[in-house]
Amino acid sequence: MESSNIGIDIAVVVVAYLLGTFPSAEIVASRFGSDITKVGSGNPGASNVIRELGWKAGMTVFLLDMAKAAISVGIAWAVTGEQRGALSYAAMCGAIVGHVAPVFRKFKGGKGVASGGGALFVLFPVVSAVLFVSWFVISKVTRKASVASLAITIGTPIGMVIDGAKRWELYVVLGVVVFVIIKHLPNIRRLRAKTEPSL
Repeated sequence: MESSNIGIDIAVVVVAYLLGTFPSAEIVASRFGSDITKVGSGNPGASNVIRELGWKAGMTVFLLDMAKAAISVGIAWAVTGEQRGALSYAAMCGAIVGHVAPVFRKFKGGKGVASGGGALFVLFPVVSAVLFVSWFVISKVTRKASVASLAITIGTPIGMVIDGAKRWELYVVLGVVVFVIIKHLPNIRRLRAKTEPSL
């Protein structure tokens, strides 16, 4: 690989990370006069916004978080001409890490579900659409955003296999799945203790 290409690849991943840091939840919550990092669970993600400010605000955050990752992967696609090339997956990871660990907010961000879904929208649009609807339905039925998030996280690699993903793509996404599940360990403990807040 030429050094110029390496430089472009690095730039794309850095841009993806920076896009991932875009504080969707904080901006939307501020429109309601709320600091989302100081209410509810304190997590700057769509679920906490739904609990504190309602579905309209929460789904706005969810879509914005999806968009920043989708744009990141779209940039990689435009640069390489490959929809599901290695750079697209690197951009996906960059955007998710930026969302979860934003350098401008002391590395305290969301949990990566919506941003992962946005990246998947570009990589596997049909799978992403099914999982998006599934998240909405499961969260409505169970009243637990974490249950819906964990369900679609686990369902992602299954959907990819059905849609014909290559083995290396699956390995990358499985790494992301493990990362997201680790971020949800506190939620899992609260679910077991029946103390997880409802939507």
